[in-house]
Amino acid sequence: MAFPPGFLDELRARVSLAGVVGRRVALVKRGREFIGLCPFHKEKTPSFSVVEDKGFYHCFGCGAHGDVIGFAMQQENLTFPEAVEQLARQAGLDMPRQTQDERDASERQATIRGAIEAACAFFEETLHGPQGREARLYLDHRGLDLATLRRFRLGFAPDAREGLKRALAKTFPEPLLIEAGLLRRPDSGASYDYFRNRIIFPIGDRQGRVIAFGGRVLDEGQPKYLNSPETPLFQKGRVLYGWAQARAAAARQPSAIVTEGYMDVIALHRAGFAGAVAPLGTALTETQIEELWRLAPEPVLCFDGDAAGQRAAGRALERALPLLKPGQSLRFATLPAGEDPDTLVLHHGEGAMSEVLARARPLAEVLWEMEAAQPSDTPERRAALEQRLENRVRAIADRTVQDHYRSFFRERLFALKRRPGGRLGRFRAKSGGQRERPGLAEAAPAADPRLLRRHRQEVLLAALLNHSFLLHEVAEELAELQLGDPRLDKLCHEILRLHALNPDLDAATLKLHLTESGYARVVQGVLSPQVLQHAAFARPEADAETVRMGWLDTRDRLQEPDVARQMAEAARDFVEDASDENWGRLQRLKQTALETNKEDDGATGGGIR
Repeated sequence: MAFPPGFLDELRARVSLAGVVGRRVALVKRGREFIGLCPFHKEKTPSFSVVEDKGFYHCFGCGAHGDVIGFAMQQENLTFPEAVEQLARQAGLDMPRQTQDERDASERQATIRGAIEAACAFFEETLHGPQGREARLYLDHRGLDLATLRRFRLGFAPDAREGLKRALAKTFPEPLLIEAGLLRRPDSGASYDYFRNRIIFPIGDRQGRVIAFGGRVLDEGQPKYLNSPETPLFQKGRVLYGWAQARAAAARQPSAIVTEGYMDVIALHRAGFAGAVAPLGTALTETQIEELWRLAPEPVLCFDGDAAGQRAAGRALERALPLLKPGQSLRFATLPAGEDPDTLVLHHGEGAMSEVLARARPLAEVLWEMEAAQPSDTPERRAALEQRLENRVRAIADRTVQDHYRSFFRERLFALKRRPGGRLGRFRAKSGGQRERPGLAEAAPAADPRLLRRHRQEVLLAALLNHSFLLHEVAEELAELQLGDPRLDKLCHEILRLHALNPDLDAATLKLHLTESGYARVVQGVLSPQVLQHAAFARPEADAETVRMGWLDTRDRLQEPDVARQMAEAARDFVEDASDENWGRLQRLKQTALETNKEDDGATGGGIR
């Protein structure tokens, strides 16, 4: 139902945000705010802030943001109406009255719901009676015990044209049973049961209330699986089998595993994978993907390794791509040949399923493999690959995610341009046909290797200060760099700390924070003309691609002295112990140094790589 804005404002005013959050998070008051560990991601240093007087919370670590209704929705896995109703009860507020049309629709749905619940009870009773003997034997063969049958309310529709119809006729009128999807009316003749001679799997809504059924035929009839027709309660593209159980589990431990069938879901739940759900015989819809993200930020989709499984993965990927948001994606797990989750758990145990899930690959990786499967051994084919990837990236609605995908694919494309054993290509064409190295120019100070090393370190930091977007892509590499100068090292750590607290800091704000934190002089030195004159890519006016290529190039060059040091160590080790292992290590390092020198000679000459 729709809520009047005044009612929602009154609700937010009456319910204490700090009080609601405080039931989940240990909060400490600091000035006008409350601080605590973020409940939406793992952290050791508090970055989660509750601003009571303004009615919102914000995490500087993961970016989570919202009001008291949004918090209740995320923490309790509730829909918006459910969260409003729960908070209204806490505040002692009466829910807004429904219109007559809304009351009529609600009563109609309640009546249909009653008929479906009565049908569910009939199917359950039949399964455990004489007519359900063959169905019970089948389910026992599939490894389902009585407790599982009861838990998932499995049933059996007898092989009779009017078995259910006669059982419910005294309580519910025939038109209602047809509307509920329990009877089918032909063009001529009497209506008859929709499900016959089928094992029945009740399908629940988010609260676990039965709204429809799935039926598996026991003989050779077709179709093998049959779902209820769509009704006022049931639209199959908006529902997931196992929904309520997975939702309850997600409140304790965010998890979602998407399988193909009812038996897969039941088997996984029995094995301890309580986040298992399944679409109802169709490819995942946009609505179902959004529901999955209410269960976990990165649901795992399980598919067979055959061609059909790969096509299913491709369809799910295409549906999800436009919907991706920061922190919300999909992962893809491939099952062993001839296995599905049900048989895998039954024959090999839950450990085998855990291994499959542990090997799940990110969506970006799967998309790259799909597009890069075609040959890319000529410039034209690589250009076609680049165009296909760019088209995929443009399908993503969220600009931040789009930028990161573009960066991810650019790095993979760079790798395709490597010489065997070499490093990334380093040349960018100028409009006049020359080739310009985006990293340090050859005129950079090179007389003293120590000065050159410090200069390169300053250039890397200057690029980050002028183009803070790059921190999203290179933060881990930056943290691993060894900066010999203590002042540069401290500046580097402060940049990383500020980025961790607020990943969306722009360059101007980042510099301001650093200046106010006592780093004004070192920042001024890093951004001085002496540093930037030989590094055009680090200047504020450089475009994003030039910045990325230049940063990677300079990082590579900064790491080159490590090869020389390792060669010296390898030579000493070989003199002391002339083993095949030490000899092989020394030769590999010599080959690396030789290839590096060849690359650098090519760069100096401006040749095409």
